[in-house]
Amino acid sequence: MALTHNVWAFVFGIMGNIISFVVFLAPVPTFVRICKKKSTEGFQSLPYVSALFSAMLWIYYAMQKDGSGFLLITINAVGCVIETIYIVLFVTYANKKTRISTLKVLGLLNFLGFAAIVLVCELLTEGSTREKVLGGICVGFSVSVFAAPLSIMRVVVRTRSVEFMPFSLSLFLTISAVTWLFYGLAIKDFYVALPNVLGAFLGAVQMILYIIFKYYKIPMAQKTDKSKAVSDHSIDIAKLTTVTPGPISDSAVHQPPLIHNVPETQIQVTEVKSQNITDPKDQINKDVENQSQV
Repeated sequence: MALTHNVWAFVFGIMGNIISFVVFLAPVPTFVRICKKKSTEGFQSLPYVSALFSAMLWIYYAMQKDGSGFLLITINAVGCVIETIYIVLFVTYANKKTRISTLKVLGLLNFLGFAAIVLVCELLTEGSTREKVLGGICVGFSVSVFAAPLSIMRVVVRTRSVEFMPFSLSLFLTISAVTWLFYGLAIKDFYVALPNVLGAFLGAVQMILYIIFKYYKIPMAQKTDKSKAVSDHSIDIAKLTTVTPGPISDSAVHQPPLIHNVPETQIQVTEVKSQNITDPKDQINKDVENQSQV
């Protein structure tokens, strides 16, 4: 029975290494885009910084186990190298504000935070107690790695766009979480199995959101109504703002009506108004002359 468990642990461990390696390579198209555009656009560095820190912790945790943690060490060592390359590229092409914030998080979490954990575990714990303490810390930060895309999921829901949440990454994260879940069950390691339950769940949610908002369409009737309203509105504006004077025919010229019994004051007001009305061309010429004099 123990031999059977060891075989299944080895199988799921190898599968986990292969799938996790693909997961680590999933952001490559994203960084190809960043390198081509020389801008990080709306992408965030937190998932890569968190993944690097998690890989460092899992290596330290696996080193406390007697031989059974070898497959954890191999894949997380590869992950550290790949995530470091991603972070270097991100910092290179990020704007000044994003670059500074990324370096701050990297220094506080991956250097000071990791150093503090190692010192505390080496000085204050030993044996199985150290393994339990590290296991609990690894579970906590693995959950944060799986929860890091929640900010991207919020952006997807708000903007109804999946541009910054690649489907391939969500798919392989889900498969990887399921594989490592079975690996943890095979070696009876609670700390390996537990965080991957949440990882499988969040990965499935990401894929569902991708399918919903990738193929989200506005009904055609709504589009037609909007376009019609816009065109009608444009026509109304054109009618209101465009006045084309037409030719005056002889039939359109009427003799002024005869004035009968009009008060003298009203006649004077009419004469004053007619004197104040000037030809627009004459007014423009006067304005030009005034500007030239100035």
